[in-house]
Amino acid sequence: MKLSASEISSVLAQQIKDFKSSAEKSNLGTVIEVGDGIAKIHGLSGAAMAEILEFPGGKTGVVLNLEEDTVGAMLLEENPELKEGDEVKTTGKIMEVPVGEAVIGRVVNTLGQAIDGKGKIATKKTRLVEVKAPGIIERQPVDTPLQTGIKAIDSMIPIGRGQRELIIGDRQTGKTAIAIDTIINQKGKNCLCFYVAIGQKASTVAKIVAKLEEFGAMDHTTVVAANASDPAAQQFLAPFAGVAMAEEFMHAGKDVLIVYDDLSKHAAAYRQISLLLRRPPGREAYPGDIFYLHSRLLERAVRMNDKLGGGSITALPVIETQANDVSAYIPTNVISITDGQIYLESDLFYKGIRPAVNAGLSVSRVGGAAQTKAMKKISGNLRLSLAQFRELEAFAQIGSDLDAATKKQIERGRRIVEILKQGQYSPLSVVNQTEIIFAANEGYLDDIPAEKIGKFENDLFEFMHANYAKLEKEINESGKLEEQTEKDLRNALEDFKKGWNE
Repeated sequence: MKLSASEISSVLAQQIKDFKSSAEKSNLGTVIEVGDGIAKIHGLSGAAMAEILEFPGGKTGVVLNLEEDTVGAMLLEENPELKEGDEVKTTGKIMEVPVGEAVIGRVVNTLGQAIDGKGKIATKKTRLVEVKAPGIIERQPVDTPLQTGIKAIDSMIPIGRGQRELIIGDRQTGKTAIAIDTIINQKGKNCLCFYVAIGQKASTVAKIVAKLEEFGAMDHTTVVAANASDPAAQQFLAPFAGVAMAEEFMHAGKDVLIVYDDLSKHAAAYRQISLLLRRPPGREAYPGDIFYLHSRLLERAVRMNDKLGGGSITALPVIETQANDVSAYIPTNVISITDGQIYLESDLFYKGIRPAVNAGLSVSRVGGAAQTKAMKKISGNLRLSLAQFRELEAFAQIGSDLDAATKKQIERGRRIVEILKQGQYSPLSVVNQTEIIFAANEGYLDDIPAEKIGKFENDLFEFMHANYAKLEKEINESGKLEEQTEKDLRNALEDFKKGWNE
């Protein structure tokens, strides 16, 4: 087949006309070292801090070190195929996670990907993982209670919406139990919850999720899990991912509770990454870096002013101590950043006093501002009575004769210890807490044997609910104990005691 010159020229002209040039600009680099979830990359001159990098095979990493000739990045997923000489490119995206209503009730990983087998997270909204915490002018004082449902905490160490309250103690002393009970207690209280599990076994996280589902708490809760088997990068970024998801709701004017369980493992993950990135051991994780890491995380817990919607994030960070040593580096770090601590003591735990809250070492720097007026009124002497009881109990062990007043004080103290005991997964309403603490303060329990206090308490709640629902509603709605209300409560307690059968 022969083509004429005119036909050839017309075909060429058509091809030139149809030709479309598409140039793609990309910032490329080369892997020069890889191992233990860390990659060193030569090039990438345009890379930004916390920028997402694209590795071969569609795997991702995030920039953590910007050096003169190289970039240090941590891999967000396992990438066994990655090797020296592989090409890496920047994406122009800073680390972000999906946010919005779609994450509520779900279990996700650090990247916001669903790991609960219920399908993808259906949202297009995202938020940056690292943002600057709101300034002083954007905040307002903490004065609204966040009820934990735990008598020992709501009465003596109250937590307010927008507060940061540390839960600290040795392993196996009930730290997670307090956090989970607080999440369960938020059901129906217009407060969303985020539970960030850092470095825990997958089976442990599964049990927690099962318990939350059992008590209907997953309807208002998101679990962000960076398990012990996940890369250190995911464990390091998990709390920041969790608080970024929480901030979406806070900026919409909602109240959010976030639990970081626990920041000791978070510090260990960060230390591992720091050393692998060849940061000088003089600064890697202890001393200054870890303080900055936790302060920029916990400062994001805030109560916004009314002009900005009045939303809040309340943080409950968890720290594990070794042999009750609160003066170690990381515990003192987080104590100095937070607004108080709930200190759980192993000795109390093994004595059967649970929750094992040490009232002497625990404190809330917000105090009575985060309590209802009724609770503030009746709990004022509680901590003092408990402290005096501990002193007198130690004195009484010597075996010397005690006068009647001292004996009475010791017996009253024993009953206060009993009423502050509480089973797991059984948070109480403020009204019920008010009733039993009032009864103890006013001496209605003084003639009840200590071992019968639990039965007395349960029977009292049933009696009040059945016969004095109007009084309970009044206390609940007003949040106060006026003179008449107090008189009515005394009458109700006397009425109950007359008919109570031990």
